Amino acid sequence: MFYWIGAGSLAVVVCVPFFFMISTAFKSRGALMNIPMEWIPKEPTMEAFAKLFDVPYFIRSMGNSLYIAASCTAAQLLFASMAAFALTKIPFKGQKVIFSLFVTALMIPVQITFIPIFIILTRLGLTNSLNAFILFQFFNAFAIFMLRQRMLTIHDALIEAALIDGADWWRIFFQIVIPLCGGTLATLGILSFMSVWNDYLLPLVLLSDRAKATLPVILSGLSSQYKYQYDLMMAGALVSIVPIFVLYICVQGQFKEGMTVGGVKG
Repeated sequence: MFYWIGAGSLAVVVCVPFFFMISTAFKSRGALMNIPMEWIPKEPTMEAFAKLFDVPYFIRSMGNSLYIAASCTAAQLLFASMAAFALTKIPFKGQKVIFSLFVTALMIPVQITFIPIFIILTRLGLTNSLNAFILFQFFNAFAIFMLRQRMLTIHDALIEAALIDGADWWRIFFQIVIPLCGGTLATLGILSFMSVWNDYLLPLVLLSDRAKATLPVILSGLSSQYKYQYDLMMAGALVSIVPIFVLYICVQGQFKEGMTVGGVKG
């Protein structure tokens, strides 16, 4: 009983900021300053959302963020699963050494790589390009680690039987291994999409053209340009979480399964 009381209390505390955000987004400018505060707007309005979509480049920034998040997620899942498959099911010398290097990469903070990344992309002429973000997903140590742990649970007898039947490695990868990793891929897909969608620092560094700015960059400008229009800022925050919420609803059945991966030795 105490467990459910504690869990319920914690859930209420966590949900209060989200409820405040939704409530404020649908309030009129006058209702924002009412004392005591109105948790449920007496006269809900869409005025903040109408003004939000009139902000320069806001709609375009949503398209930019969606393109980057979707393409980066697809690239990460493809290349990470290929790397994990090679590290678990295709014998070659140096497997453990290469995997150790991947694990070591997890200890490097992403922020300290921004300057080298900027210099490299500048020399390649890839700054101010949305496609440049896809390059960062060719190597993702965390995704490789998660998928490797899942693939270690796939019995080698399945691979051996497929090889005996004449299947090549690509067919084994796409028709046997990938379907068995559905839960892990769903989990990584959500985490990757959420990470790229909410990323602020890297787009700020690499994208100087306002027309190519991502949603977090545009939303950060609202706090200075519309400093005291809290309804507008909360409406922007609410819009920004909708794609992640929809994605989670679509794959929630496999999300829990994927979160249990990671305790297998190998």
